[in-house]
Amino acid sequence: MSSRAVPYHCPYCGETDLWPHEPTGWECRGCRRAFKVELLGLINRASGTSTHPTANEEGGAS
Repeated sequence: MSSRAVPYHCPYCGETDLWPHEPTGWECRGCRRAFKVELLGLINRASGTSTHPTANEEGGAS
């Protein structure tokens, strides 16, 4: 399975003329932006909060 998620349109302009950019990114030939599609985590249905770690849990600054 490829690690590159395939977007169907640009999240900025909606154009569908997308091309691979770098190892994990995409470039839009319509608005000339480069972007990445990335999963941040899953949402807890009961509370509506994200389950991905915060900066404090990762050892980052507060």
